[in-house]
Amino acid sequence: MRIITGKYKGRHFDIPRSFKARPTTDFAKENIFNVLTGYVDFEGAAALDLFSGTGSISLELLSRGCSQVVSVELDRDHHRFIQDCLRKLDDKACVPLRTDVFRFLKSCHQQFDVIFADPPYALKELPQIPDLVLGKPLLKEGGVFVFEHGKDYDFSSHPHFLEHRAYGSVNFTLFSANSL
Repeated sequence: MRIITGKYKGRHFDIPRSFKARPTTDFAKENIFNVLTGYVDFEGAAALDLFSGTGSISLELLSRGCSQVVSVELDRDHHRFIQDCLRKLDDKACVPLRTDVFRFLKSCHQQFDVIFADPPYALKELPQIPDLVLGKPLLKEGGVFVFEHGKDYDFSSHPHFLEHRAYGSVNFTLFSANSL
């Protein structure tokens, strides 16, 4: 796993072979972050990374200047891996939480400039996630919610839909805080 750009550009972290999580490919990650720079100023931004997996997105957000990143991952080994990566970077701006995303969403009262969610593609609750995130005031005015999902989903009729991008088999739907 590699950090694409920013203050940690080029840093590599070896993901254990036993991991179930599949990190977002460098190609897809670089392209979606290029798109996001048109919507979000990462410098000083508050970010939320749901279903963090390997922490690839959290680390990229930190590298690009986010002042706070909340990283939510339930799996014990993945959470520990994220903590280890943060220790190696000696970066205290990320708060790695080991908890269930759905439980976290019910109790979270903080607002974020950017929210990223990369749930397992086979998760049965996957189609409800945009409404769960956007149904609460988690996203600041002008903020963007990035939702990674498989090709079988189309969220273009959602009232908060901003745009859709596909990079190989990786699909991202972007949503805005307010309906357009």
